[in-house]
Amino acid sequence: MELFDGHCDTLSRCLRTGEGLERNGGHLDLERTARFTPYAQFFAIFGDREELGQEGLAGQFDAQYALFRREMEKNHDKIAPCRTGAEALAAFRTGRAAAFLSVEGAELLGCSLDGLERAFRLGVRAVNLTWNHANALSGSHCDRPERGLTPLGRAFVRRMEQLGMLVDVSHLSDPGFRDVMDCTAGPVLASHSNARAVFFHTRNLTDTQITAIINRTGVIGLNLYPAFLGERAGLDTVLAHLEHMLALGGARTVALGGDWDGVDALPEGIGHIGGLALLYERLLRENYPEDLVRDLFYSNMMRIVSERCST
Repeated sequence: MELFDGHCDTLSRCLRTGEGLERNGGHLDLERTARFTPYAQFFAIFGDREELGQEGLAGQFDAQYALFRREMEKNHDKIAPCRTGAEALAAFRTGRAAAFLSVEGAELLGCSLDGLERAFRLGVRAVNLTWNHANALSGSHCDRPERGLTPLGRAFVRRMEQLGMLVDVSHLSDPGFRDVMDCTAGPVLASHSNARAVFFHTRNLTDTQITAIINRTGVIGLNLYPAFLGERAGLDTVLAHLEHMLALGGARTVALGGDWDGVDALPEGIGHIGGLALLYERLLRENYPEDLVRDLFYSNMMRIVSERCST
């Protein structure tokens, strides 16, 4: 079973608990992902300024990046840090998983072009413009949601596109989303977002937003957090969001972005990332085409990374 998942907060959890990637008590570790071949994962660097303060965010980026490098070296026989689709394929050929870096909230980069350039040099290939807090780039879905991109935000997004980075619109305000689409030409990523028409939450995407991402051949990773899926969330709820995106034409767009280790609950029956096997089996049992299931689990995320992250 192949898997390319668009979002986890395992680095911040491991930094907090002192655990590592090979084996831990969270949602995701290399023992449990060994069942997926090939396997690729976006590891987010994340920090909350309400807990750390604005100045502490830069230190949090450096600490999680250093942890990522240590864990890549410690587990070099199992997983490889990757910046491009070609590097991921090379890792797969040697029997290893592929690890990509993202940043959840541009405040970790000081919301600056210099911070963005440094992150790119260090291997970051996707950035959420905001987390839950508004920042110098834009409002978020829940803080200053009426605010779109600032002039700095527009320059930041344009530079990301020039560098070949994925602009991640999960957590962004609705006006910010529109502004991203106005000042970019290529595909964008919503690494861990669901459908607002299925369950109303400002973290979820409207049909207009989903259609815009589809029309740009972008990618949307289904988020497995019950608060964004709906009440009494289980596999049926996940399928409801999937079906809605497929009905909008999203067969080449919808992927997985579990939000592993970033949430305090998962759908019934899915206790950790290994539980995705149940979703895979359910889809095949209900006669979803195998090509569609493969696209959902792997190919769609691999496509956008290969197209956008070439250096």
